[in-house]
Amino acid sequence: MVQSPIFLKPVFKDRIWGGTNLRTHFHYKIPTETTGECWAISAHPHGQSIVAEGKFKGKTLGELWDNHRELFGGIKGDRFPLLTKILDANNDLSVQVHPDDEYAKKHENGELGKTECWYIIDCSENAEIIYGHHAKTKEELVSMIQSGKWDQLLRRVKIKPGDFFYVPSGTIHAICKGTLILETQQSSDTTYRVYDYDRVDANGNKRELHLKQAIEVATVPHKDYTIERSVEVKEGATITTFIKNEFFSVYKWEIDGEGKFVQNHPFLLASVIEGDGELTHDGRSYTLKKGAHFILPNQTGDFAIKGKCVLIVSHV
Repeated sequence: MVQSPIFLKPVFKDRIWGGTNLRTHFHYKIPTETTGECWAISAHPHGQSIVAEGKFKGKTLGELWDNHRELFGGIKGDRFPLLTKILDANNDLSVQVHPDDEYAKKHENGELGKTECWYIIDCSENAEIIYGHHAKTKEELVSMIQSGKWDQLLRRVKIKPGDFFYVPSGTIHAICKGTLILETQQSSDTTYRVYDYDRVDANGNKRELHLKQAIEVATVPHKDYTIERSVEVKEGATITTFIKNEFFSVYKWEIDGEGKFVQNHPFLLASVIEGDGELTHDGRSYTLKKGAHFILPNQTGDFAIKGKCVLIVSHV
């Protein structure tokens, strides 16, 4: 049976560091003026995407995973493996680190670890991220944390739109002020805060830190990852491959004209981050507007996208 594209309604999360860029950039109806996260393609219990139209309209992505595994090529696993987010960092996120699968399974009630990657959609001039640290040993890491030597400890990297960063579990990191990113990650919501700038929430309380766990899972010394992009130019489309590993493969599709494709993976996740287009499949057309998110299930087969738009695409 040929399967149709599945378009999803995202879930929005208010964050102390959030803003309004998800509304101004993507025209989403955000719930607050400090909306920090759009969980665009998610089956995580902390925020599930809802099918927007078609025969599965109104069902959560988790329900599809549990009851219609044929849509995902019948792959094994007790949970949908990936999560796509868009984050609006109106202010600095906390400095944090995520566990790997083994640590999370043992210490976080069977949760997955969290390896992620970032595509910089937009950022202010001179924007930067925190990516790694300068400690050579765990003892030095602990000493610098305890003495508050954050400027000496944390490694800052300048960024620009179009940059891509791989952030494996164990990497101390933070997205900083003035950055809009698309994040592809394992389906996990486990974060260990290392430093939160001593800021307080609306009730005057500092947010919890998780120093014991963070020190246990942090990679020391920091390991840098160079992204070896590869580019394929075909009629109507330029395909940039950012990364392929055990967790996910992530690409940028730049459509200019009409690109023809074959869906031969268990499933594809796609997010339109720029422009507009039209997806044609099995005699039907689907409008692609900036901010649309959809899944191309197993047995989608041949499809085409025409127009002038940019998508971030991923699969397991």
